[in-house]
Amino acid sequence: MSEITKMRNIGISAHIDSGKTTLSERILFYSNRIHAIHEVRGKDGVGATMDSMELERERGITIASAATNVTWKDYSINVIDTPGHVDFTIEVERSLRVLDGAVLVLCSVAGVQSQSITVDRQMKRYRVPRIAFINKCDRTGANPVRVKNQLIEKLGLNAVLMQIPIGLEDHLEGVVDLITMKAIYFDGPSGEILRYAEIPEELKAEADAKREEMLDAISLSSDELMEAILEERVTEDIIHRAVRKGTIALELVPVFMGSAYKNKGIQPLLDAVVGYLPNPTEVTNTALDLDDEERVVVLKSDENLPAVILGFKLEDGQYGQLTYIRIYQGKLKKGDELINTRSRKKFRVGRLVRMHSNAMEDINEAVCGDIAALFGVDCASGDTFCHPSLNYSLTSMYVPKPVISLALSPADKKSADNMAKALNRFTKEDPTFNTYVDAESNQTIIQGMGELHLEVYVERMRREYKAIVETDKPEVAYREAISQRADFNYTHRKQTGGSGQFARIAGYIEPLEETEEVKEYEFVNLIKGGVIPTDYIPSCDKGFQLAIKKGTQLGFPIVGVRAVINDGAYHAVDSSDQAFQTAALAAFRETYDRAKPVILEPIMKVVVEGPTEFQGNIFGSINQRRGIIISSTEDGLACMVEAEVPLSEMFGYSTVLRSLTQGKAEFTMELAKYSRVPTSISEELKKNYLEKRRQEQGK
Repeated sequence: MSEITKMRNIGISAHIDSGKTTLSERILFYSNRIHAIHEVRGKDGVGATMDSMELERERGITIASAATNVTWKDYSINVIDTPGHVDFTIEVERSLRVLDGAVLVLCSVAGVQSQSITVDRQMKRYRVPRIAFINKCDRTGANPVRVKNQLIEKLGLNAVLMQIPIGLEDHLEGVVDLITMKAIYFDGPSGEILRYAEIPEELKAEADAKREEMLDAISLSSDELMEAILEERVTEDIIHRAVRKGTIALELVPVFMGSAYKNKGIQPLLDAVVGYLPNPTEVTNTALDLDDEERVVVLKSDENLPAVILGFKLEDGQYGQLTYIRIYQGKLKKGDELINTRSRKKFRVGRLVRMHSNAMEDINEAVCGDIAALFGVDCASGDTFCHPSLNYSLTSMYVPKPVISLALSPADKKSADNMAKALNRFTKEDPTFNTYVDAESNQTIIQGMGELHLEVYVERMRREYKAIVETDKPEVAYREAISQRADFNYTHRKQTGGSGQFARIAGYIEPLEETEEVKEYEFVNLIKGGVIPTDYIPSCDKGFQLAIKKGTQLGFPIVGVRAVINDGAYHAVDSSDQAFQTAALAAFRETYDRAKPVILEPIMKVVVEGPTEFQGNIFGSINQRRGIIISSTEDGLACMVEAEVPLSEMFGYSTVLRSLTQGKAEFTMELAKYSRVPTSISEELKKNYLEKRRQEQGK
């Protein structure tokens, strides 16, 4: 067990441009995993180790999460560097699903930003303990204390400063450790030599005050420390134990600071990772026993028990499919037999590797708690692999729904084949990326989380698959709904010689009450006295479900409908499942227009952040797009505007926003709700839809 207690699985998560990848590069360097530091947008043409994709290096952003393994003071740390952009949120989601702890990176100037809030919400969803690192303390306007207060106010975290900076902005020299009450300086060409010294005279009073504050906050989650403070026998060990206990119990977030770019503050952060974040035995993981009515089973981090493993991410490499795995129970060796509990297929473990960004090293076995990768396993993202004696399933991760579509058309036959290969791979790797062929227009439609998300995949098709594709303006995923109740009484008769078809159903359709989430459909059976036999009730339900797949207004799905049946009739010979299904479908279509159908459009929650001087421009750009401003906060030099804007108005917004703010503002958006389209716009949409239908029929 000593091996597993010296293991940490951590993720590095943050808002865009907070310095996650730069921090990962320093972690690799100080733990001797790499021997030279390269920057994200490196002038030397190398780029950061964890950004292995050519596109990542060009754009200076992280697109896919990358895993590596480092050793720090004889502790083994699996590190996953995740993207910060909301479009690649699934990468953060699946990483946090398998991690035991995380480092939340924040910019000391911008503080808690929109994506920091999203990442924090994801950490809370999977109950991941975290430590915070306030990066970029060397930048003009850096204020770590303000960022710590934002963690408390905006994220509701019990954030506690464990350090204070020695100097700020271009005078940043090092940090004061409030536990040892020593100043730490980072000497040497790459900050690799730590020098401990007395606290500078001018900082002593502040350090004493902040230490008192720190002890007060930590003692709330530790009786041992509380007693030690009262008896004036506080030792470093007692503080370390209290911080560890509070962090793992999610009652405390220790806050560290420094500058990854200037090589300051990274080693104490690594000490905190091994000191305060949990090892795999300190995290409760559960699975569902499929042989026992999905009873919840607590998994033990014991390598002598049968193996339970989660395949959390897929990649299609040059040697075939690579499946990233996390071992929750038991251990894994080459040649072991496992079963995929979803497909019930058995397979043998062939090649087992440990990842270092895009490089890999072969290993013979992976122990409990480890993150590794398998080759040549046919599976889907989120599958559970077990020892054949078990039939457990691990709960899957939360997958947000795609919000934006794009039509693709290949230039020629070769491109079409390559595009199909690429789409097959991307949909397997990324659950938030969907593709389908529109039955009416015969176009290939791709769906994703945002413009950048789709742009990156189209670019990857061109580069990695040599598929020349044209893209058309994205199609907004409208919805249709009804606005009032309408009754129906429909009889379906068909006589063709021999047994015919007969079904009568009566009832009504009405709008569902509005809730936070758009409920798609509800079926209510009020049939009494067996006027429709029980066997045929599911067929009615099926017929209604078929009817709501496509509305008559724009051809989009119908949502928010309750279908109620309260009367009907059947024939002993001529009635059948098919007859009742057809009757329900026809009854719905006949009644739909009487229920005053309306068109709903996706409304996005848009958060724009930029310098205060451009606030007026930002407001103007949102108002022009039928947006409603919900809130606006100013924070010294920066402002943050929250608004709700229809998705149809958001195409190309990034370009407009850049030109209005000299490239200094950025925005994120996610689906907030569906809401009714104004009449003038819905008339225009209907007209265009009818015109398109006419053209297609005329062909």
